[in-house]
Amino acid sequence: MDIFTGKISIPTGNDLDIKDITEDISKIVKDSMIKDGIVNIFSAGSTCGITTMEFEPGLKKDFRAALEKIAPSNIDYEHHKTWNDENGKSHIRSMFIKPELTVPIEDGKPYLGTWQQIVFIDFDVPARERIVLVKVIGK
Repeated sequence: MDIFTGKISIPTGNDLDIKDITEDISKIVKDSMIKDGIVNIFSAGSTCGITTMEFEPGLKKDFRAALEKIAPSNIDYEHHKTWNDENGKSHIRSMFIKPELTVPIEDGKPYLGTWQQIVFIDFDVPARERIVLVKVIGK
């Protein structure tokens, strides 16, 4: 069993910035030379998420609308009283869309559907640089 580690640096913008990282993940898997196994994608942070979706404008809009129903922006969260940072919604959203994803590797590539991309989502308000750790495990 081999393990290969890579990292991706992702500059993010405004609240709910969704970035397609499929090519970055595919490149790390290719560089690992692992043909059969798994790739684990993880971002250390409590206000971000990693998932799969069809990365197209309409679905991105629908996703934002759904999250607004699950954890609305315009309510006062108890978290705000603790830190005064007004990002309670960002933490709640990250609890639903976890900051990690594991994808099988088949024939040296992430095993994804035709319209399935891997995306990184920043739920927090300030723009920043996020780091995603990528572990490729297999043979």
